[in-house]
Formats: sequence, C-alpha cells, structure tokens
Amino acid sequence: MKIKRDDVRNVAIIAHVDHGKTTLVDQLLRQSGVFRENQEVQERVMDSNDIERERGITILSKNTAVHYKGTKINIVDTPGHADFGGEVERVLKMVDGVILLVDAFEGAMPQTKFVLKKALELNLHVLVCINKIDRPEARPDDVVDEVLELLMDLGASDEQLDCPFLYASAKTGHAVLDLRDTPENMEPLFEAILKYIPAPEGDPEADTQVLISTIDYNEYVGRIGVGKVENGTISVNQDLTMLNHHDPDKVTKVRISKLYEFDGLSKVEVKSASVGSIVAISGISGIHIGDTLCGGEHPKAIPFQKISEPTIAMNFLVNDSPMAGQEGKYVTSRHLRDRLYRELNTDVSLRVEDTDTTECFKVSGRGELHLSVLIENMRREGYEFAVSKPEVLYRYDGKGNKLEPMELAYVDVAEEYSGTVIQMLSERKGELQNMSTSTDGSVRLEFRIPSRGLIGFNGDFLTNTKGTGVINTIFDGYAPYKGDFTYRKQGSLIAFEAGETVTYGLFIAQERGTLFVGPGEKVYAGMVIGQNGKAEDIELNVCKTKHLTNTRSSNADEALKLTPPRIFSLEQSIEFIDQDELLEVTPENLRIRKRILDSRDRKRAAFRKS
Repeated sequence: MKIKRDDVRNVAIIAHVDHGKTTLVDQLLRQSGVFRENQEVQERVMDSNDIERERGITILSKNTAVHYKGTKINIVDTPGHADFGGEVERVLKMVDGVILLVDAFEGAMPQTKFVLKKALELNLHVLVCINKIDRPEARPDDVVDEVLELLMDLGASDEQLDCPFLYASAKTGHAVLDLRDTPENMEPLFEAILKYIPAPEGDPEADTQVLISTIDYNEYVGRIGVGKVENGTISVNQDLTMLNHHDPDKVTKVRISKLYEFDGLSKVEVKSASVGSIVAISGISGIHIGDTLCGGEHPKAIPFQKISEPTIAMNFLVNDSPMAGQEGKYVTSRHLRDRLYRELNTDVSLRVEDTDTTECFKVSGRGELHLSVLIENMRREGYEFAVSKPEVLYRYDGKGNKLEPMELAYVDVAEEYSGTVIQMLSERKGELQNMSTSTDGSVRLEFRIPSRGLIGFNGDFLTNTKGTGVINTIFDGYAPYKGDFTYRKQGSLIAFEAGETVTYGLFIAQERGTLFVGPGEKVYAGMVIGQNGKAEDIELNVCKTKHLTNTRSSNADEALKLTPPRIFSLEQSIEFIDQDELLEVTPENLRIRKRILDSRDRKRAAFRKS
C-alpha cells in the first residue's frame, strides 16, 4: 500500500546559468541552522571544485539537506550550462518538485526553457522564484508574464500553470510572496516548499527499489551511487539485485556495505532508509547511472531516460613536440588512457574511444565547455598532452544523407552591433529566426545554426561587440548538412627554427600580424607564434639576431618597440586552432603548433590533399 512520507520533501533547484541557484542554496543552509552562529563560511559553498569557484558556474549537481519545522528537505543544486544538461536530466528523477529560479532582469532564458521542459515532462510540481529583485533594473512583473507564457508554450497542465510565484534576493537572504510585503528572511520559501512540493510516495512494505541517478567518486571507496528509495526499505548488509532498464542482460547480485543520507553539507552513515529518502551507497564496484537496486524474488528495473548523446569530439594525443616531457608529470599514453577512462566514472555524458593508434584517443562530449573543463582539470593534475580542434559528430539517416547537430543561439547585443553579428552568423550558415528590441535599446537575435558554426565563434563575437555581447545556446536536434564554410580567415605565423625568441626577430615579425610570444621564450620549428594578417601561413625566424659590425652595436636593439603579445586562455586557444593544428597542453604552458612540424612534410601533405 502506497503511503506519503510527510516528514520529507525532495526538491531540485533549476535555472539558466548565473541566475543564482548556488547562492540561494547557501541562504537555505545558513537560515536552517546548518552552520554555527560564528562559523566562517565561504560564498557559494556548494561549488566545491576549483574550476566551479573560479568561473562561478556549477558543473556537477550536488546534494544537500536542511531541516525545517520537523521536515527534512533534500535539495539538489543543478548546473545551468547547456553542456552539463545531462546532469539536470538525471537528477530530476530523484525529486518530486522543482524550484524554478528566474533572474528578475534577464527573465526566461534558453536554459530556463530546457530545464523547465524536462521538469514538466516528468510531471513535477513547479514553484517559481523570481530572484535578484533588488537589482536596480529588475522588472519582476514582466518576468512573471514571460514565465507563464513559457509554461503555456511548453504545454503545462492546468495544475502546473497554477504554480505559486515568490520574489527573492538570494544575495541578501529574503523571499516574499507579494512584492508589497516587507522582506525579512527565507521563511516564505521554506513554507512554500512544505505547502506546494508534494511529499514522496511509495510502498514501504514492497520489495526494495532504488534508482541510481548520480554517481560520486572517491579515491578510497570507489564509486558511490546516489538515488531515491522508490519502494521498500534499504539497509546495510542487505543482498540485492542490480538491473538496468536499457540493458536487460545486466543482472548482478550485490550487497550493501555502507549507506549514507545527506545532512547539511555532509554524508551521515545510517543503518537503513525508507521510501522517499535520498541515499548514497558505497561498495558496489560496477554501479552506474540508471541502475536499479532491487530486492525480492521478482526484481524489476525502473524505466530511465537515456542520457543525451554527445555532439562534439576532440582527439587527445600523447605530446610529441620537441619540448615533450619537460613540464608534465604524466606524459605517456598509458597515463593518458587511464585518466580519460577514469573520468567516465563520474561523467556520463562523456565518451572515450581508442583509435587505430595507441597514442590517440577520441573524446566526445556535449560541447566545448564540457571538454575544456576536463582538459583544465587534467592539466592541473600534472598531465601533459595535445588536443585537436573540436569536430561535430555527424549522423546519417536511412537514405544515407548527412545530418549535423543544430543549436538555437540567443544573442543579446547593443543595436549598433546587430548588423555585424547577423553577418557573422549568416556566414557560418546561421538562419535568423526572430529579432526583438527591448526598452533599453538592446536587440535580441534568435538564430538556428549548425553546432560547428559556433566553434571558434566566441572570440570574434566579443571582439566585434567590444566585449558587450552575450550569447546563449541550446541543442536543437539534427538537420541536413548545411554546406562548408571557412572557420578562420587568417593564416598562422610559424617559427622557422628552434631556439629562444629575441627582440630583433620579433620586431620584424610583428609587422606581419599579431604575435603570441614575447622575447626570451623557447620556441621550436612548426610552433605557431602568431596570427597572420592575410589568409596564408608564413614561416618566420624569431630567434634571429642582428649581425654586429663596427658601426652597429647590439645595444641598438633596446630602442625597438614591441607590441605586447596576445595571451590566449584555454578556451580561446581551442577556438583558435585550425584543422591542421594541435594545442599542446602542459601544467605550465599552452602552445599552438602545426600537426606536422617539418615544413617540407607539411607542403607535401597539403599538395596531396589538394
């Protein structure tokens, strides 16, 4: 017999990137008494990973729990970036309702639509929270209308349309039901969760069923499965069967060695857990997302949607440049292979494949950000390797026609730049779907564009909009191939020989284009040291010193003025490299190089290709 567990609520916080999810969770933790009065707590305490803290984004979903008036509220903080959408899709299976957070100025954005659509498909109850109402340009009433329109567009039921709206400032820690109310604290939000988010239901007497929705990984205990107890109870030392809805052949007998529930920011060991509890289970080596742990004579797997397929791939190669092995700790193909396959323990949207050669691995993910976060993590851990330009993954229909992934791109720019942006995206096979002007004079453009059209686009976009443009994208299925276009109009400046750069050589080279290196840097033949102003590649000798004579002294070099070199971030480097180039990644440096270092071999290869 199914019962409701009134002492528990399971809720996920969903929103577009940077609308304040993690800050809101901070306040709920603070105001529910998780921290001591005098305890020092860093901001965005849920973003535990270094890259999450630096970039101000959430990459992995996190679980936490707070207590309010005798009810345990399990909260899942989810990522907002489209590249980590795989995380959002899965964690929604653990909860009975969502708090949809919307910025009071930006309103409903592409990712708001994506996450809300997923929640509605699962028939989850929605509680809308308009955040950042203390922003000077906030327009909460308009945003409420936008959210209602979005709910109607997505085909929400009458019950879902009748959702409550709250107004909050996560930064200052208050929420109100009506904008005329005096803001005090987060109590109205806690009350709304208890009132509008349904209690979990299940049959405590039935056979055990736990669906694993996320995987954590720990060096000491290995894989940790996190999921909700759908039916029955689960306890330590219990013997269960592990099944998977999408893999009927997977039937494994397992034993529960350790069981945890979430409390505040920590996991607390428990002996057993009942219907509606979110638990973490360690000690099962082959546990994966989508597995169901079942008890009883007739185990039955819980249906689970398939994880979205990757749309973009890069090759990770062993570094074979003349400077290989000088800066990294892990440099061999075995090191690289082990690390990439270990990433699959926690990242289900990632695919790693061996290639014809042992020196190269094909890694596929949901987008450039998804893969660049992996590269940055590996680099910090001491790995040294090279990566190729990202390529999209094509599909073929039944008639053999080539299909490519498409994106919807939403661009917000000042009116003066709209013409430039339309031209840039049209050149990359983008089609303008919609155009609207807001009261502050900015223009919102909606484009449907091939995913490959957005590779390497961001740098030019920011340059041409003087850093003021904002672009948000979301995957929009597959469509017939739109035809070829050139990624980069300018060629590369390439070092002619190995050595150390000198001012005299750089001074002559800078007339040809933009340099990426300064004086006193080590370079090698075939390394890209700058961007040419014209379309072709040029080889230059930047290690060239001036010949000394009786009338010319070496001190005359000091009068030469060098333009500061352009320094690329990891994302900018990945965007810049062309099909015949690689990015050499070490813990200390990022170097762009030609795939074939020898200039004569390069010319032969180009001749064969043409």
